[in-house]
Amino acid sequence: MRKAHEEPHRINSVGWLRAAVLGANDGIISTASLIIGVASAHAEHGHLVLTGLAGLVAGAMSMATGEYVSVSSQADTEKAALAEEQAELEADGARELRELAAIYVRRGLDMALAKKVAQALMAHDALGAHARDELGISEVTTARPFQAALASACSFSVGAALPLTVTALAPRQKVVLSLAATALVSLAILGGLAARVGGAKVGPGVVRVAFWSALSMGLASSVGAIFGAS
Repeated sequence: MRKAHEEPHRINSVGWLRAAVLGANDGIISTASLIIGVASAHAEHGHLVLTGLAGLVAGAMSMATGEYVSVSSQADTEKAALAEEQAELEADGARELRELAAIYVRRGLDMALAKKVAQALMAHDALGAHARDELGISEVTTARPFQAALASACSFSVGAALPLTVTALAPRQKVVLSLAATALVSLAILGGLAARVGGAKVGPGVVRVAFWSALSMGLASSVGAIFGAS
């Protein structure tokens, strides 16, 4: 027996893609900017490597914590909404049936067909039907705190590993230039890849991430040069 064909859609990967791209971008930008700022203050090479390593650990934990708290709040909101909807279904199922049918009427069905569709869906999974069509909660959009936190922490670490590796391998006199060049190139590639996977135009994504990344590293370098030791 052949399995039903499931057509892939880019929207199905939006959740993890957003967290992964955000984490990798932040890992590269923040770690490179941090090291460039300290390097512009004329710190020793060993101190730069230590700064990058500390930035990687702190940044990964910060990203994971922030993402977990944010998505957990979304998950709590979804759970509360589902509990409220379940209570309404148990209290007045007929009213909820009319409410669901009205939604389908607004989407273009005539009332008779809308009622049949609502009845069929509620007989199969009443809460699921209302969650999807009334509340906008589905398998694609549902909040997953642990998944988002892990994706953010891992992607940040992968991103931060690039400037940290460049710092460890590059001569002290060329750390700033090497970091700026590799960070901008890798961020441009990442921005273009994310845009392509998401179905957006590649050019604007590359320009956007390159501009703000260059600005971040430039400001960090200025701070280091102004307040650093001569």
